[in-house]
Amino acid sequence: MLYPTLKSLHIISLVAWMAGMFYLPRLFVYHVDAPAGSPQSETFKVMERRLLKAIINPAMVSTWVFGLWLAWEIGAFRDGWMHAKLVFVLILSGLHGVLVRRMREFAEDRNTRSARYYRIINEVPTLCLIAIVVLVVFKPF
Repeated sequence: MLYPTLKSLHIISLVAWMAGMFYLPRLFVYHVDAPAGSPQSETFKVMERRLLKAIINPAMVSTWVFGLWLAWEIGAFRDGWMHAKLVFVLILSGLHGVLVRRMREFAEDRNTRSARYYRIINEVPTLCLIAIVVLVVFKPF
């Protein structure tokens, strides 16, 4: 009973984390065009902070906890596909850190990046997610 429970919690956490990772850079795309100090900019700041604190951060932590626990339970740490998956999860975690930094820049009205930058950054989670799903489903090595 532990395996399906861990797997379910891991997938639920991952879905929540990815939803936030897709949405936060999109908020930044629109925030770029809002003048600093404007009501729109202040609204974006609140939305970004709440998304990060209430959804993205807890979802990332629970994805890691349940994923590592699950991998331990099934003995996946000796498998090559798991090592590759962990690389992509580390990339996602690093991007998470970058998004936190960018959110702080917006909060301090110090953003210097363009909407195009955030549109490009917005594609990284999708590419990582595709790689992770393929690795988990096919277990190629």
